[in-house]
Amino acid sequence: MNEVSSARSADSAVAGPEEPDLARARDGDGDAFTRLVEPLRRELHAHCYRMLGSTYDADDALQDALLRAWRGLARFEGRSSLRSWLYTVATRTCLDTVESRGRRALPVDLGPSSERAVLGDEPLVDVAWLGPYPDAGLGDGGPDGRYAQREAVELAFVAALQHLPGNQRAALLLFEVLGFSAAEIAAMMNTSTTSVNSALARARRIVAEKVPARTQQQTLRRIGDARMRQVVTDFSTALERGDADALVALLTEDVTWSMPPLPHWHHGIEAVMDFAVRVPLTGCGSWRHIATTANGQPAVGCYLWDESAGTHRAWAINVLTLKGELISEVTSFVGAEHFPPFDLPASLP
Repeated sequence: MNEVSSARSADSAVAGPEEPDLARARDGDGDAFTRLVEPLRRELHAHCYRMLGSTYDADDALQDALLRAWRGLARFEGRSSLRSWLYTVATRTCLDTVESRGRRALPVDLGPSSERAVLGDEPLVDVAWLGPYPDAGLGDGGPDGRYAQREAVELAFVAALQHLPGNQRAALLLFEVLGFSAAEIAAMMNTSTTSVNSALARARRIVAEKVPARTQQQTLRRIGDARMRQVVTDFSTALERGDADALVALLTEDVTWSMPPLPHWHHGIEAVMDFAVRVPLTGCGSWRHIATTANGQPAVGCYLWDESAGTHRAWAINVLTLKGELISEVTSFVGAEHFPPFDLPASLP
């Protein structure tokens, strides 16, 4: 069975024409509606994140979309599957958010890298920043198109999507990730198949320019779980011990390190190590770490010692991008607000 036909089978399995909960939900049974949508909640949330680049925006968009779906369920005529209809509602909800808020950015989108550490860097509060995504519960396969679920939340892919207008972003995700046909997408977006195909062509060109040929999933499968875990452990240990030699041994020559919402970022081993030595290794204090995953990639919850509180407090989610067995990018999402979606504690005793 090919991927697109798998999507069709998933559609039928979720809510066919004889689904009793659908009839109950049409009659106003909220519990029946919850049972209908619950199997789809995780993948719908991931779709909203891909569209919006923020876990919290995805939370709001999904809640809004399900409310719209509940209120409009009487208009669902069953000519498509419930899954397709819910994706239509969720996509339109996300497009409304994109139109009002615009795209989310990473520091690399704002300007050139800094050759030296920028001490006292201040957060930019007027920028909508891309955020990390807790991928626990996402499968590797499923009813997808060209991109598997974890590939489709990788940082490079989601960051590239932010450079697309909303309609192109939606068309690419619905076609390449979710396996809908151009005709189905045209119906979902109230446009023509020709317009969808045009949007897809433009979107593919932009994404191809910004996304590496080898995905993180391919890299991680090649090096294996044991080596991946060792890289994460060695990275965390180097920071906790302030060990510059151990850290530099883990990094590629063209490594980048960014820390949204701080605007400055560093590229190349010399610039990154100047930053690392002057800031996290010697300038911040004591660190502790918890390994996790984010955006289908290895990640670390970083906790910084707070003398007044007598504890290590949540500081940043570091998402690691690997090239071979070395780290080619460190994206430190600074802020305790990133920790709850990962079920990570606010502090460590």
